[in-house]
Amino acid sequence: MNLSASWIELNDALKNMRILWEETKSGWKDAVSQEFDERYWTPLDNQVVATLRAMDRLAPILARAQRECS
Repeated sequence: MNLSASWIELNDALKNMRILWEETKSGWKDAVSQEFDERYWTPLDNQVVATLRAMDRLAPILARAQRECS
């Protein structure tokens, strides 16, 4: 699997998780839901977005290295 395909897969998974979390939050409105959102969901979402950005920056570097090594 190449980096582009992995990026697409991770991005699609994040979109699906966001949809599912929004559906879950609509029926789960208590202090535990808020804590879960703050302690787990938001940091995870931020980390995945940061990973996608890093993959964007890494893709041209890997492509250049592949061209130079072939």
